[in-house]
Amino acid sequence: MDPMTASPGRRVLLAAPRGYCAGVDRAVIAVEKALEQYGAPIYVRHEIVHNKYVVQTLEKKGAIFVERTEEVPEGNIVMFSAHGVAPVVHEEAERGRLATIDATCPLVTKVHKEAVRFAKEDYDILLIGHEGHEEVIGTSGEAPDHITLVDGPEDVAKVEVRDPSKVVWLSQTTLSVDETMETVDALKEKFPQLISPPSDDICYATQNRQLAVKQMGAEAELVIVVGSRNSSNSKRLVEVAKLAGSREAYLVDFADEIDEAWLEGVSTVGVTSGASVPEILVEQVLEWLSRRGFEDVEIVKAAEESITFSLPKELRRDLRDEAAALIAERTGSSAE
Repeated sequence: MDPMTASPGRRVLLAAPRGYCAGVDRAVIAVEKALEQYGAPIYVRHEIVHNKYVVQTLEKKGAIFVERTEEVPEGNIVMFSAHGVAPVVHEEAERGRLATIDATCPLVTKVHKEAVRFAKEDYDILLIGHEGHEEVIGTSGEAPDHITLVDGPEDVAKVEVRDPSKVVWLSQTTLSVDETMETVDALKEKFPQLISPPSDDICYATQNRQLAVKQMGAEAELVIVVGSRNSSNSKRLVEVAKLAGSREAYLVDFADEIDEAWLEGVSTVGVTSGASVPEILVEQVLEWLSRRGFEDVEIVKAAEESITFSLPKELRRDLRDEAAALIAERTGSSAE
């Protein structure tokens, strides 16, 4: 885009990094690879990632999204989403004689392992996160007797523990960094011996995307975040933009959801996208803005990202054969 042709004073600040993180990239590719290798249908428990466009695209290719493991007919393949699942879900799949592919983000798996370890050492675990979010349900399921959910600083007053000298905090990976630390500070005031996890649980991608938005928020009167309403990290970007000084910030799935009235009196628009958003949706927003005189695009770079994760190991096996064997095992045992 040639800045010389842009309308005077109208510009777009484009966040970098934005969009897909390594965990989302891995999960989406895992569904595509499974469909290629094993053919449709591939069942996926919950949305593979929280993005409407991604889910619709994978459905067209033959993925079937279900809310409960019991909805998958026996002898099929089921994939667990990037958000992770509780151990009980693995047991449900076993009972349903399903072959499984676990596409849990490795950073979420790390939190699960921390929960198991601290529970074994008999700590009370204070999990900072949003009630009902799939990731929170999965982590809580790893040590239900030891975990108490803390949904923000306002929850701290009612938190009770057995032994204030054996308390640790963990967190959902997609939260706002600032909000989490506010909750941690309030918890430390109440439990001075509270210990922190061995490494920061909030994922690198969440932090980097928030950092870029903080840098643009002070200059952009309007920030458009591309992302779905059930995406925790996308919703946090809207909050971060407003706190950083942007007059308005909105969450949209697609460019046609933008209201032209938002542009009134605006000379600088910030654009970013959540960690489960494909770049094509951002490009469509940039085109929409360009047609309305916002042609000058400047990159706001907060960090370099080079991290990648290897695909789930189950994709290296013949899962259709495994699923058939599970059925055969059931019919064989019932014939005895």
